[in-house]
Amino acid sequence: MPRKTNKEKNDRRGSRRGTSENRTPRPKPKIDFTVDALDFKNATLLRQFVTDQGRILPRKYTGLPAHYQRRLNQAIKRARQMLLAR
Repeated sequence: MPRKTNKEKNDRRGSRRGTSENRTPRPKPKIDFTVDALDFKNATLLRQFVTDQGRILPRKYTGLPAHYQRRLNQAIKRARQMLLAR
């Protein structure tokens, strides 16, 4: 039986993995608030970024920039301490 070449190996390897050609890009949400609005007292805004079980949504789902996500996490944790958001 003849040996497989590198090209054949790469073709087989690429077919096993999910290629990104078939996927549609994830829509980026428009941020309609400022960093100043990310306050632990703004419970209605914070509830949008928490699941029903109380878990904070990751950046992958929120689409927020890193500095917004860090402030969001801090605000949610402070609101939990003050029993404002669950």
